[in-house]
Amino acid sequence: MATNITDHLQLIDGRGCPAIDNEWIDSIDPSTGRTWARIPAGGASDIDVAVRAAARALPAWRETAPAQRAAHLRSWARLVRDNLDTLWRLDAADNGRPRREAEPAIAGAAMQMEYVAGLAETITGTTVSVSPTASTYTVREPYGVVGLIIPWNAPLAMFLAKATAALAAGNTLVVKPPEIASVSVLAAAELVAKAGIPAGVVNIVTGEGASAGDALARHDGVRMISFTGSTQTGRRITEASTGNLKALSLELGGKSPNIVFADADIDAAVAGVTAGIFTASAGQACIAGSRILIQDSIFEEFIEEVRLRASQMTLGSPPDAGTDMGPVVSRVQFDKIRGYIESAQADGAKLAFGGRSGPELFSRNKDLASGYYIEPTLLTTDDPGLQICREEVFGPVAVALRFSDEAEALDIANGSTFGLAAGVWTQNLPRAQRMITGLDAGTVWVNTYRRLHWALPFGGHKESGIGTSNGPQTLDEWLERKSVWIEYG
Repeated sequence: MATNITDHLQLIDGRGCPAIDNEWIDSIDPSTGRTWARIPAGGASDIDVAVRAAARALPAWRETAPAQRAAHLRSWARLVRDNLDTLWRLDAADNGRPRREAEPAIAGAAMQMEYVAGLAETITGTTVSVSPTASTYTVREPYGVVGLIIPWNAPLAMFLAKATAALAAGNTLVVKPPEIASVSVLAAAELVAKAGIPAGVVNIVTGEGASAGDALARHDGVRMISFTGSTQTGRRITEASTGNLKALSLELGGKSPNIVFADADIDAAVAGVTAGIFTASAGQACIAGSRILIQDSIFEEFIEEVRLRASQMTLGSPPDAGTDMGPVVSRVQFDKIRGYIESAQADGAKLAFGGRSGPELFSRNKDLASGYYIEPTLLTTDDPGLQICREEVFGPVAVALRFSDEAEALDIANGSTFGLAAGVWTQNLPRAQRMITGLDAGTVWVNTYRRLHWALPFGGHKESGIGTSNGPQTLDEWLERKSVWIEYG
């Protein structure tokens, strides 16, 4: 029986509080399958209280000088850095991300917070000359109370980056973290007051998506919603937000192609393809390169090299420095991924390697044998229309397909409803440029994969999202424009 289970409270109007109905949700450590913490099961009533608190805090925060907002946010970033060891451990216990991913991701988020904080002082309008008797110009203003719904694959890093941008723009926040991975977000939110950010500016309501998340998307006191998660849930958020026609920013799913030409640096491509799917939070990343397109002349050779590299990866406890890949986030996700592996083979795909899970992987470790572990898995097929090639698995499972030339590679790569990211491996620069032009994706990497930076815009095409985050214009998604006409008579 699990021991040392800790309760964590929501943050509303600067105070820690349980859910109004005093119900709780168990937080499960995916590496052991055991409860390690509890979070409040907030709902519509909790959301309403939080939205009202954010509305009360809005006027003062909006009128705070941009330089002062930036100073508060930099202080928050320093506190995150000072508490890095605690925060990454909570994040790893929440969602199973190994230390080698969680620790640098949160450290990077602190750096991103400092970058974004500085943008608070760059908000400008434009003077427009339209009449000799008038002064006409534009200003940009915060929406007001905004809602932030974040995913479970990188909850803390996503919260820190998005919240900082929203606050730098002058908005106040109600945040709904993922119900299966909220503890690290709550811990980071406890640092807000120490950074000098007033009560009510940041509010955290934990709970199920169908209750708290839906209530946040529907609340008429919320002017804008930023959501990161699956395309299916994104559609529900869009429908729920229509009551007061909220502004939306949606970062959604992907089925990203990683395209390997015969002239690629094979060693580099093998390393990039493997890291792009198996160590991308155990494949639980929207940009995971889950479709591996390989030129037919090197198909078998390349798959064997990927198999060898994947076989050297260490699956283990997330806090261990030597762990390359941790568990998937939950029993639900574990069963879903195994279902995809089974159905793909039933559809005719061949298992190149992997496929084992749970107790099969840890016969000598009873703790980890109860965890939600799935080993790196690769399937092959010649049919890009199979379910495994079309749907986002969100796990350490990739599918490999052959192509003969650039045209066929582009046809397969773009034959998806998603358009988030793509990778190209070739030493032919003109070919790389043709592929960049032809790929319908928000980000294209050449001879690398899964490289992100807060100074570079990020967003999806097609069903992978609406809006762009990061980059010098990252505050744009959190600001409205207003036109002003002053007539002199």
